[in-house]
Amino acid sequence: MSEPSPDVYEQGKGMDAHNTVMRDVRSRNDASYDPREPTRVWLDEDNTPDGVYQSLTIVLNTGGCRWARAGGCTMCGYVAESVDGGSVAHEDLLAQLQHCLDHEAENADEQSGLVKIYTSGSFLDEREVGAQTRRAIADTFADRDRIVVESLPDFIASEKVGDFVEQGLETDVAVGLETATDRVRRDCVNKYFDFVDFEDAAAAARAAGGGVKAYLLLKPPFLTEGEAVEDMKRSVRKCADVEGCHTVSMNPCNVQRYTMVEELYHDGGYRPPWLWSVCDVLESTADEDVIVVSDPVGHGSDRGPHNCGECDDRAQRAIKDFDLRQDPSVFEQVSCACEATWAAVVERERSYSLPLAR
Repeated sequence: MSEPSPDVYEQGKGMDAHNTVMRDVRSRNDASYDPREPTRVWLDEDNTPDGVYQSLTIVLNTGGCRWARAGGCTMCGYVAESVDGGSVAHEDLLAQLQHCLDHEAENADEQSGLVKIYTSGSFLDEREVGAQTRRAIADTFADRDRIVVESLPDFIASEKVGDFVEQGLETDVAVGLETATDRVRRDCVNKYFDFVDFEDAAAAARAAGGGVKAYLLLKPPFLTEGEAVEDMKRSVRKCADVEGCHTVSMNPCNVQRYTMVEELYHDGGYRPPWLWSVCDVLESTADEDVIVVSDPVGHGSDRGPHNCGECDDRAQRAIKDFDLRQDPSVFEQVSCACEATWAAVVERERSYSLPLAR
């Protein structure tokens, strides 16, 4: 399996250059966080192979992604929200978990059938979440129907996934694949693994009785709008061909703090994707043998995926409706004059650093 290394390209170029810039950007963050408080927790609805569930989503506050400590992905600011010092004690992580259970009890009439657990890095990386904590979490949610945990491919092993499967949970591992195109993943996202590593991770999860959910990134930096849309369509179709990958979640890029994307954005060299692009990808891949969903974080804002401002909420509602029903006809209900502008951008934009429209 590929390993993060400055030797990927000539020293001072490529991945090494990305990491140097990212370390400098991240060093400007001086915030600190309570190791007994989760980063986020919320309730929602999610589509799964077994139908739509009420979901409890938990973002545990850990010591952060080890790849991000080296520099990391160009668009990801989550490590800026992680606890200083590189690790969080077992007892503190369980306190975070209890906070999330209390939130659910206070805000839902019944417990959620689906639980999704994330960190600012990889839940299955035992430097973030140790084996003792992982097994305690599996035991805590043994009475639920389904669980999703997120991890980079490096840390996905059958025995780790088995901790959840053995509790009778339908278990999925969410992998931040970002794109099925290796060059885009390396040069635009600055992620070190290859598509074959994703396939191997899916096989490991499958061997334990689990499945895989692929996270894709719509419009990383250094792609035009049209290039980004075509890359997503190819990526969804390639993921659909991977045995065990039953769901693709396409995440439109948003501008997070302390990232290279934010630097480009402030210099006028990056525009988040259009919501029309999200709709186009979902509609074009609806016939694939895989569930395809999207949750445009920050939709309608300058730093998030947006159209003209007038139709953003309507487009977002259509996307959410599609997520739950997988019916592409929902997009026929949304129209706006700005769709012609988006189509012109997709056709004519030639340089990622000079967006044709803001």
